[in-house]
Amino acid sequence: MTPHQATPGAAAPAALAEPKQDAGAPDAAALDDVAAAAIARLYGEPLLRMPNDLYIPPDALEVFLDAFEGPLDLLLYLIRKQNFNILDIPMAQVTLQYLDYVEQIRQSNLELAAEYLLMAAMLIEIKSRMLLPKRQDDLVEDVGDPRAELVRRLLEYEQIKLAAVQLGTLPQEGRDFQRPALPVEQGLAPLLPQVEPHDLQRAWLDVLRRAKLTQHHRIGRQELSVREHMSAILRTLQSQRFVEFGELFAGHASVPIVVVHFVALLELAKETLVEITQAEPFAPIYVRLAYSPA
Repeated sequence: MTPHQATPGAAAPAALAEPKQDAGAPDAAALDDVAAAAIARLYGEPLLRMPNDLYIPPDALEVFLDAFEGPLDLLLYLIRKQNFNILDIPMAQVTLQYLDYVEQIRQSNLELAAEYLLMAAMLIEIKSRMLLPKRQDDLVEDVGDPRAELVRRLLEYEQIKLAAVQLGTLPQEGRDFQRPALPVEQGLAPLLPQVEPHDLQRAWLDVLRRAKLTQHHRIGRQELSVREHMSAILRTLQSQRFVEFGELFAGHASVPIVVVHFVALLELAKETLVEITQAEPFAPIYVRLAYSPA
């Protein structure tokens, strides 16, 4: 038996018994180690070291832990956060904390820090006045506690701030509810439908048809005055509030008189002395004197 031959049933070599691992496939444990050593991820890929040409601006990241509306708001925050008695403010401790905050905002925003510097000067002045020994000279009047004015301003500011918070909890139009907008026509005079020209034409043709039924064939000359008929129409309307269109022509048998009477009515409507109204479409047409406000 040659060295390269193996007997049947003999154990295979270890190289043949265990499958070989692909050299290009990364191990799961190695991937975990790389992910743990990565300082950041760029487009999903782990970044093991900082780039040499990386530039981070000084103000690239700003974290605002507390936002204040002004110097009084900051001072009130320092007092309330440490449970100081606002009527007995420890000026030394509060002034140091206030100055530390002013120094922080001065480095980032000089214009904003200028607003706080005035209050810082006031705190330092109060602190220095409290450090001075009291004079026993009777000629010098006792001016009281140097902190009194500051305490008064803080209490007033706190009251206004609490009132503003309470007002903010009230329902506000546009934020919590919407006010419905409905068109409402306001006016004392009743609004009646407008009379269309074809309605007036139909009523006039009806009057003309009835006038032709009672016409006479007597030939004669008759002088008719439109002004007289206008005055007659006005006298008729003064005694009644509404007069039906056909009733205005009652008693006028001939066609010429009816025509002049109708022309007189049109002249009165043109001069806005009368109003021609109708309650609804195809309803009778009424005439009344024009409304004149007192």
